[in-house]
Amino acid sequence: MMDGITVGLVLPGLFTLALWWLSTGLILYLDGLHPRTFRASMGVVTVLALCALALTGHAADLSGPSAAYLGFACALTLWGWMELSFLTGWITGPVRQAAPPGCAASAHFVRAVQVVLHHELAIATGALLLWVLTRDTADPVALHAYLLLWVMRVSAKLNLHFGVRNLGDALLPPHLHYLRSYFRQRRMNALWPFSMIGCLLLTAHLVDGAARAPAGSAEQVSAALLATLAGLAGLEHLFMMLPVPLDGLWKWGTRSRAAMRRTG
Repeated sequence: MMDGITVGLVLPGLFTLALWWLSTGLILYLDGLHPRTFRASMGVVTVLALCALALTGHAADLSGPSAAYLGFACALTLWGWMELSFLTGWITGPVRQAAPPGCAASAHFVRAVQVVLHHELAIATGALLLWVLTRDTADPVALHAYLLLWVMRVSAKLNLHFGVRNLGDALLPPHLHYLRSYFRQRRMNALWPFSMIGCLLLTAHLVDGAARAPAGSAEQVSAALLATLAGLAGLEHLFMMLPVPLDGLWKWGTRSRAAMRRTG
């Protein structure tokens, strides 16, 4: 029989890692298909997101580790809808063109915000829905996971705008190649160290919380799930400054793009 440490710390970490890897690869695969498939993909994912919202409310009525796992999975499902809606070009921003040559830094930043503005508002709406569904729960892990993903996403986009070594732009679908004009390739920017420190401190705080919680409890599982997610966010930030692309982890997810190139 598995002991409390395995149930409360190891299994949540493996669960988060598997869900992160599978969901990222699936999103890459779907947005690499022909644009005529996007309507069907968004339809299926929208149904899943609505089910996730309904189950989030159900998870709030549960207790124990199962509530933490369910709430966390629901948050990542809703986040997957947000990511796919952006990568398919369904929800982006009022500006959908590349930055003009010679654009001043301040104007360039304003345009970069406009490129993603509608999508950020959609994410904010998702956060509000999760808050409503979890506000009366003792452990709103769904809301916390979603907010963590949002904060790390904003941090990643700001770092891409200010300049990183590894842009990861090979993962951009053709209809979003204009985003590349809002990225900058540099050895370092002033924000990145603070982003990394924030990731490390948050991960350490959550790991400490998981270690202090009763073994196998919902509190420990929730903290372990969030700690792993924060650690993965830190890993993604780290790879921004390494000359090694992270996209090799999802070769299976990018096969749809290779097939699209072959078929034209």
